Amino acid sequence: MTTKRSMAGRKIPALATLMLLAAPSAAFAAEEAMSQTHGNILWTLLAAILVFFMQAGFACVEAGFTRAKSAGNILMKNFLDFSTGSIIFFLLGFGLMFGIDAGGFIGTSGFSLAGTGLTDPDGQWTITFWFFQSVFAATAATIVSGGIAERTKFSSYILVTCIVTGLIYPISGHWAWGSLWLGDAGAGWLEGMGFMDFAGSTVVHSVGGWIALAGAMILGPRIGKYTADGKAKAIPGHNIPLASLGVFILWFGWFGFNPGSTTTADGSIGLIAVTTSLSACAGTLGAMFTSWFKYGKPDISMTCNGALAGLVGITAPCATVTPAAAIIIGIIAGVLVVLSIEFIDKILKIDDPVGAVSVHGVCGAWGTLACGLFTSPALNDGAGGLFYGGGFGLLTTQIIGIVVCFIWAFGMGYLAFTIAKAVMGIRVTAEEEMKGLDISEHGMESYNGFQIFSNE
Repeated sequence: MTTKRSMAGRKIPALATLMLLAAPSAAFAAEEAMSQTHGNILWTLLAAILVFFMQAGFACVEAGFTRAKSAGNILMKNFLDFSTGSIIFFLLGFGLMFGIDAGGFIGTSGFSLAGTGLTDPDGQWTITFWFFQSVFAATAATIVSGGIAERTKFSSYILVTCIVTGLIYPISGHWAWGSLWLGDAGAGWLEGMGFMDFAGSTVVHSVGGWIALAGAMILGPRIGKYTADGKAKAIPGHNIPLASLGVFILWFGWFGFNPGSTTTADGSIGLIAVTTSLSACAGTLGAMFTSWFKYGKPDISMTCNGALAGLVGITAPCATVTPAAAIIIGIIAGVLVVLSIEFIDKILKIDDPVGAVSVHGVCGAWGTLACGLFTSPALNDGAGGLFYGGGFGLLTTQIIGIVVCFIWAFGMGYLAFTIAKAVMGIRVTAEEEMKGLDISEHGMESYNGFQIFSNE
């Protein structure tokens, strides 16, 4: 056997020498991998915390865009969405969404995080991943509250939230995102088609928006919203500064929503943050100038919704489009949200107090469609959208995903509200609505001594 003399003068086998030389490299590689894992956990956890803070943003936006007499009710719904939604998602939703796939349609690895039986060695990544996904589930639920504000029974809303976070959101989420935890073993059928929705324009936002649409249709409009001849009357929000603050909080939280969806601490998060912010900026300008043109003055509430529209629109394509494309996507979203709010309010005569259906449902669909138009081959393993030489293949897949998720979310949302209506009723009485939900549902006022009961 060939030998090599060591510094100590001892003869050791050449193979052993190679092993000794390789040991530091292997140890370094293992340490590097562990550092990357810990970095991924830290980044995902921080991103989840940012997304959680979006609950405060939603609360401010919804409370500010509605009347003072129901502000506390809005806040209660946002507390409920996260508190009840997280527990239901832990016990039921997570397993349905991310468990081992059954036919591409549902996860079957048990009904809870603990019941899956498939975790990383020490459980650190699994529990972090669950937390990240739980704040997304809560976001889908809280979108619904704004669209049905000021006339919904709180007890009925609890039931609907349980159905959304335990069943509606997880099932369609499995179709598009089932592989995110267990890989191919959990992949849903939309994933298999090549459907793209990086951070949830459709999976989170459109699903929440379409459920809100179903609820608003079943509930009917607020008292005083429409005249006897069907003409829409504006019911201004009581605190536009509060709503504006909520938009800025949501914008801030979105840097966890989109970049955090990598669940990996790598260089891609920089690009995603840039496309996210540019689209929001463009959406703000698009809505501002559209409202300026239509109404003669730049409308504050429309401008706020334009920022959110740009954020929702870029959520699906944020990782696979260029900054320039992000600006175009945002501008279109900003214009679209103004037109959509007017169409739903004045033509369809559906009362959506905060524009949730337009911001999240319509602009979420637009953002998902934008993947099929603007995806850059350089950012998507060579497969581009229609405007980048990719043809109609990806665009067709995106359209299928949009339509299917609409049918599922709207249909199941309609069923959920119908069940709630049959079981316990979903709308407060006219007298309770006139007094405001703070008093009638919670027995107190949000602004004690300053309450004004008016529908003008």
